[in-house]
Amino acid sequence: MKRDLTALFVLSLCSLYSQEVKDSFENNKEKHIDDIVITGTLKEVRKSDSTVPVEIITPKFFQKNPTPSLFDAVGMINGVKPQLNCSVCNTGDIHINGMEGPYTMILIDGMPIVSGLATVYGLSGIPNSLVERIEVVKGPASSLYGSEAMGGIINVITKNPQKAPKFAADIFSTSWGELSTDLSFKFNAGKKAAGLLGINHFYYDNPMDANHDGFTDLTLQNRISVFNKWSFKRKDNRIASLGLRWVNEDRWGGEMKWNKKYRGSDQIYGESIYTKRAEIIGLYQLPLSEKIFTQFSYNWHNQNSWYGETPFMATQQVAFIQSYWDRTIKNHNLLAGASFRYTYFDDNTPATSSADGLKNKPAETPLPGLFLQDEWTINDKNKLLIGYRYDNDKHHGNVHSPRIAYKFTLNHYNSFRASLGTGFRVVNIFTEDHSALTGARDVVILNSLKPERSYNGNLNYVKKIMSKNLNVNLDVTGFYSYFTNKIIGDFDSNPTKIIYDNLNGHAVSQGISLNTEWFFLVPFKIIAGITYMNVYTKEKNDFRNYFRIEQLYAPKWSGTFVMTYTFPQNFILDFSGQWNGKMRLPIEPNDFRNEYSPWYCIANIQLTKKFDNGMEIYGGIKNLFNFTPKNPIMRPFDPFNKDVDNPVTNSNGYTFDTSYNYASLQKLRGFIGIRYNFF
Repeated sequence: MKRDLTALFVLSLCSLYSQEVKDSFENNKEKHIDDIVITGTLKEVRKSDSTVPVEIITPKFFQKNPTPSLFDAVGMINGVKPQLNCSVCNTGDIHINGMEGPYTMILIDGMPIVSGLATVYGLSGIPNSLVERIEVVKGPASSLYGSEAMGGIINVITKNPQKAPKFAADIFSTSWGELSTDLSFKFNAGKKAAGLLGINHFYYDNPMDANHDGFTDLTLQNRISVFNKWSFKRKDNRIASLGLRWVNEDRWGGEMKWNKKYRGSDQIYGESIYTKRAEIIGLYQLPLSEKIFTQFSYNWHNQNSWYGETPFMATQQVAFIQSYWDRTIKNHNLLAGASFRYTYFDDNTPATSSADGLKNKPAETPLPGLFLQDEWTINDKNKLLIGYRYDNDKHHGNVHSPRIAYKFTLNHYNSFRASLGTGFRVVNIFTEDHSALTGARDVVILNSLKPERSYNGNLNYVKKIMSKNLNVNLDVTGFYSYFTNKIIGDFDSNPTKIIYDNLNGHAVSQGISLNTEWFFLVPFKIIAGITYMNVYTKEKNDFRNYFRIEQLYAPKWSGTFVMTYTFPQNFILDFSGQWNGKMRLPIEPNDFRNEYSPWYCIANIQLTKKFDNGMEIYGGIKNLFNFTPKNPIMRPFDPFNKDVDNPVTNSNGYTFDTSYNYASLQKLRGFIGIRYNFF
C-alpha cells in the first residue's frame, strides 16, 4: 500500500511537467541576460554587457522570507550581512565581504541618501514596498561615487509610477506581535504625470525576554514611512522624476520595567531613540540634443536619543547635486560629470565643539568632485573601462580615485571580469560607532584622524551550463582590499575606554564568493551562495614588529540559500536561510564568554497560495532551528555600573556591555500575511 501511495505521489509530481513549466524552464536559460543595470557605470547597460559585475535582487526574491525593512531583507544576499551592533536598541549596519557598515554606500535611485547619521537607524526605515529592484556592487566604486564607496554599493531602485500597480498591499504579522503594513496607490495627474504613494507602518509593542536576562530581546518600535514619487512624460522620452519620503520612528529597548518616565534617568536602564527624517530625490534630463542629466537630493535627519543616562542629540543635513554628460563616440562610451556634496552635522558630543571645548561648532563639509569614465568596446569579446575621480576635501586636500575594469567574453556561456580601484573615506566616529554612545566606556581620540585609503582588486568568472533537464548559473568572484590609515576602536587596552587612532600598519580584506542558480525541469529551483573571507589588521608594536588581529563580526565562512518548489494549484513552498561560521566577538579581559561565535543557521520556511485575482496568502515559521546567541549582555543586573568597582562581587572588573551580539535574539516564531496587486 505504501509503495502504491509513493508511486501515486511520484506520478503527481511528474504531472507538473506541463508546457507552462517547460516554458518557464526555457526562459531561465536567458535569465538576467537582458536585465538593465546602472550602478556599475552610472548608465543603463545590459547586465551581461557590464564591465563591472552587478547583482540584481528583486522584491519577489525578498518575498520568499518577508521582512519589515530593507535592513533585514538584504541578509538573503550572499556576502552581505546585516550586523546587529547592540542587543538593546538593535542598531545595525550592513557588511559587504566582512567590511564594516561605514564602508558600504547605500544609494536610493543613485543618490547617496543613507550615510553618516542615517546609517545607525535609517536603514530599518526603508520599506520593501518602494523597491523595484536592488543592485549590489561588491568592491570599490569611489571613482564614481566618492567617499564611503570603499567596500561596495547597495543601490535601491524605487518603483516607476508609470509601471506600478494601481493598488498594492502587503500585510503580515508574527506570533511575537510584530505587525508590518505596506500600502501603495498609483494615480495620474493628466496625461503627462503619474504618481505613486507608498505608506509603510511597522508596529511592535510586546516586550519579550525569552533569555531571562531582564532586558528586551527585540527593540519595541513604532515607525511610519510615507513615500511619494512622480514620473513625467516628456518629449523624445526624456527622463524626469521626483521623489519625497518622510520617516518618523519611536524605538526603545532596555530593562523590562522601563517606561518613558525613566528616559534619561539612572534608575531603570533603557535606550530610547526618536528619529525624524525627510528626503527629496530628483532626476532631470536637459532638453538638449546631447544626453545631459542632472540629479539632486537633500535629506534632513534628526535623532533625539538617550542611552541610559547618556544623551545623544544630533542633526544632519546632506545636499547633493550632480550633472553628467553621456556620449557614445564610435566604440567609446564616454561619461563626464561634476558633483557637489554638502554635509552639515551637529551633535552634543566633543565631535562638534570648538578646540577649547567652550563653544558648539557644527561641522560643515563641502565636497566638490569631478569624474570621467571611458568604456571602450575593443571588439565583440573585449571591453575596457577606465575611470577617474577627483575630490577636494577642506580637511584632507586633494583626493584622487582612479579605477580600471576589463571584461572578456569567451562565448555566450563564459565571461571574465577584472577590476582595480582605489577608495577613500572621511570618518565621523560618533555617527558610525554605536559603542561610542552606549555602555560606560569613555571615548578617547589620540591624534588628528587622517582619511582612510584603500586599494582593491576583483576577479569575476560567470559560467552558464544549459542541458535538457538542468540549467545552472555560476558566478565566482575573488576579492582583495588593502587599507591604510584605517581607523579602529581599541576595546582591549582598557575596559573602561574606547581608544581611536589611525592604524599603525595596514588592514586586509580578502576572499572568494560563489553564487549559484539551479533550475530544474520540474518546478524546483535553488539559489545558493557561499563566501570565504579573511579579514584582519596588522599593526606595529613598540618593537616595530607586526601583530595580527582578526576583524570583529567577520566569519570566515558564510552562505545563503533559497529552495523553491511549486505545487499544483499555485501553492509555493520556500525554504530559505543564512548561515555563518565562527566569527570573532568583542570580549572583556578574563571574559567567561567565548571569543568566537558558534556555527549557526537561521532558517525559515514559507507556504504561499496564489490566486488568479492577484491575491496571495502566505505563512510560515522563522528561525526554524530556534537559534539565539547566549549572554549577549554583560552584567545586565548593573547597567549603570554602580557596583562595578566592588572587588568582592566583581573581581574580574567586568563592565556593562551590549556589543557581544552577532544574531537576532528572536526565537522560533510563526507568521502569516496577505499580499495583493491590482493593475
